[in-house]
Amino acid sequence: MSRMLAAIALAALTAPTPVAEFPRSAAERASDTSPAQSGRSVSRTAVSANPIVEMPAPEDTTIRLHGLVEPVRSQLVTAPRITGGVAPSGGPAPQLVIVRLATAGAMVRTGDLLVEFDRTSQLKNARDREAEYRDVLAQIDKQHAEQIIARAARQTGLKIAENAVRRAELDLVGIEMLAKVTAEKNQQVLEEARAKLAQLRKTSELRERAATADLRILEIQRDRAKNAWDHAAANATRMRIVSPLDGLVVLRSVFKSGTMAEMQEGEEVRPGVPILDVVDSTTMRVRAAVNQADVASLAPGMKVRITLDSYPSRTFDGRLDSLSPVATASSMSARVRTFVAVFSVEGTDEHLLPDLAAAIEVRPAAAGGQ
Repeated sequence: MSRMLAAIALAALTAPTPVAEFPRSAAERASDTSPAQSGRSVSRTAVSANPIVEMPAPEDTTIRLHGLVEPVRSQLVTAPRITGGVAPSGGPAPQLVIVRLATAGAMVRTGDLLVEFDRTSQLKNARDREAEYRDVLAQIDKQHAEQIIARAARQTGLKIAENAVRRAELDLVGIEMLAKVTAEKNQQVLEEARAKLAQLRKTSELRERAATADLRILEIQRDRAKNAWDHAAANATRMRIVSPLDGLVVLRSVFKSGTMAEMQEGEEVRPGVPILDVVDSTTMRVRAAVNQADVASLAPGMKVRITLDSYPSRTFDGRLDSLSPVATASSMSARVRTFVAVFSVEGTDEHLLPDLAAAIEVRPAAAGGQ
């Protein structure tokens, strides 16, 4: 038994101690191989260490925008502002009553009637101002006649005074042959005649200036009366509004009785209230808001495809005409910015109407937007 234990102990002492082996790198494993095999191993290792991944080519991204159709040429028609239309008590200007109004969607030509207001008070005011103007003209004519008569009377008085001075001067001829009393009397008469003539000349000059001032006052009143008449006549003319261009009538919606509604004949409106638009339906465009993330992909001149939301089957070609360089903050968040883009629409169509919603498709990846 003791011999067996001794043998086991001797075997344990003479046995080699095990060494822990760690995994080696690819380069270390490659260095243990033969030269011929090393080249092939290195090649495989290089390929596996730097793999080349082929990514698929990106597809063309399409930017989709939403906007509203608007006319390139249009004319806003508002209720006319009456010159001097304030009430005598200092209250607001009187309202206007619509007596004739063009039908919504009607096609009109230049010069056609769009809206007409009741102009009875304007015509009455114009006639009153005309009467005042003609009354001032009559006063000026009367003043002219009176001044001519007064001027003639003054000239006659001056002529008589001049003749009196000449007679007094003749009476002094040969004064050395006259008696002293007679000579002194004639000298006094001459001095009185000369004083009267000087007084008449001074008075005539002052009266002439006064007559000129009175006439100028009447002329100023005449000019003011004429301006008042012209304003009143212009107010009466503004009560009838005609179309400045050929186009489509689009009635505006205004707030009345708690709701938004279009104006109608017989209603009262305040001066300056928008009533309708006349739009040229032959040339339309689309105005849209572009997100700040997409603005870098757009450039003027890009071709786009426009589709009307109301008529999905109708599409139109267009191009980006302008892109605002200044962004505006969104109403939802100040961090979100949008840019205004305007797209032109090629061709004409009866379905292209103002304020219709439209979708715009832009392909920035296409060369030049073509």
